[in-house]
Amino acid sequence: MNEFQKIFPGKILLAPMEDVTEPPFRLICRRLGADIVYTEFISAEGLIRDARKARAKLFFYEEERPVAIQIFGGNDEVLVRAAQISEEANPDFIDINCGCWVKDVAMRGAGAGLLRDIPKMAKIAESVLKNVKLPVTLKTRLGWDSDSIVIVEVAKILESIGVQALTVHCRLRNQGNKGDADWSWIKRIKDAGVQMPIILNGNIKNHHDVKTAFDEYEADAVMIGQAAITNPWIFEQSKFFLKNGFAPEEATVEQKTDICLDHLKLACDLKGEDLGVREFRKHYSGYLRNLRDISKFRLELMKFNDFESIREKIIDFRESYIESEESSELPLRHEDTKVLV
Repeated sequence: MNEFQKIFPGKILLAPMEDVTEPPFRLICRRLGADIVYTEFISAEGLIRDARKARAKLFFYEEERPVAIQIFGGNDEVLVRAAQISEEANPDFIDINCGCWVKDVAMRGAGAGLLRDIPKMAKIAESVLKNVKLPVTLKTRLGWDSDSIVIVEVAKILESIGVQALTVHCRLRNQGNKGDADWSWIKRIKDAGVQMPIILNGNIKNHHDVKTAFDEYEADAVMIGQAAITNPWIFEQSKFFLKNGFAPEEATVEQKTDICLDHLKLACDLKGEDLGVREFRKHYSGYLRNLRDISKFRLELMKFNDFESIREKIIDFRESYIESEESSELPLRHEDTKVLV
């Protein structure tokens, strides 16, 4: 492996996810143990047209590094220009999305649609490689459907043209994000002699899955997507489990509420208070999960549109929660036991 490729072995990565892996969430996940993060996937067409939404996705905090900008498209010339625009933002590397299963992307010959035209996928990757100085990686799936599992062939071709690492979402395009992921293909790629880092993605739910991916399927790195939304602590939990062999204690209510407020503040600072609060609401369930009687409180938080009101409500909730927990742990007094007899 070259120096760039050495950043991957043994690492746990945050997957690119549309409308989720914005800068504040990526930064929080880095603070919670994610080793490498990726932007939301960015339309190459949007970048070359200078679309505001596409350009905005190029932003990242320096604290996020190492960070990749992920782009998608179905035309090699457009992707080359988009990669050059992305390079100007100075990420650590550029990732090409060849795995998005969504109909509007795949049926137009981009994302997972490129699995039906491997020469075109290779041409796109090679063109980008020749026209940028940054390392280029790629993310894809096992194949279009069960009759066309092409991932071993794809891995060999991509390595031969200079792609630096390959992330494999171990599902087919027609599975979307549902159903079982077949991790066995990671080992088959390795057994076929592919030397570049192979990153396992798909259906990683907890720290046990992370260990299994490394130990049984020989993944160089593991990428976590949906599970990080509901449990952003999964990165540090997995590292603790890999090191110690037993599960860590769950985050305390203080830790959960602190991180929740940190993320909300970042979102408000980046996007303005109104939009920041509205877009953050989807994260309440992840940060406040497994707290007693939390559903009613989450609904209550939805009523507020300003940071300070939310902060006050969360702090009040935390103090009451801690007080309640401490009260429930107090031993019964002698006179209390008489009442119970």
